[in-house]
Amino acid sequence: MNSLTVPGVPFPLHAQGEPPCAHEIADGALRLTGQAGTDLFLDPAGTGTPPDGGRLTGVPPEGDFSLAARVRVEFASAFDAGVLLVHAAEDRWAKLCFEYAPQKVPTAVTVVTRGTSDDANAFEVTGDTLWLRVARSGRAWAFHASTDGEWWRLLRYFTLDEGEPGRTTVGFLAQSPTGQGCTAVFDRTTFTPAAPADLRDGS
Repeated sequence: MNSLTVPGVPFPLHAQGEPPCAHEIADGALRLTGQAGTDLFLDPAGTGTPPDGGRLTGVPPEGDFSLAARVRVEFASAFDAGVLLVHAAEDRWAKLCFEYAPQKVPTAVTVVTRGTSDDANAFEVTGDTLWLRVARSGRAWAFHASTDGEWWRLLRYFTLDEGEPGRTTVGFLAQSPTGQGCTAVFDRTTFTPAAPADLRDGS
């Protein structure tokens, strides 16, 4: 399996999911394009077909860490999104999304899936750019978002009840559940081998 090195990410990423996403590295940024109808969402109503979507993920180093990136999304259709993804199993994952709401407003959104998915909108955003950060702290995960890359809002604090160590992957996704495809550009990506000391103080 071919691996991809993304600037700022100290572990290799691999293409997963169907249909595959188009990706390229240019000027230190990752440009990711998800195809039409791509998503990772298991509707709690039990309707719809099992979701899938091309993504780039890899196994991070053991221990606590933070992975952050600025994402710009070329929004066109409802639920188009650029995503930081934590993927533990086929029915167990979590998404931190910069997503186009049905009201045509860019929005910070989180989804945690344990057999079925939930869906939580956090706050609306002016413009097409948002900073996203995923952190592992012990057995827990934290999702943060920021409009300036300096002050971070805690959006979710959760666990995926992961099984075998080393199987959970982290990476990037571009989705377009209702549209004809979506491109997201991730830049200024950083990896820190520690979680924030206080997940709730904005640091």
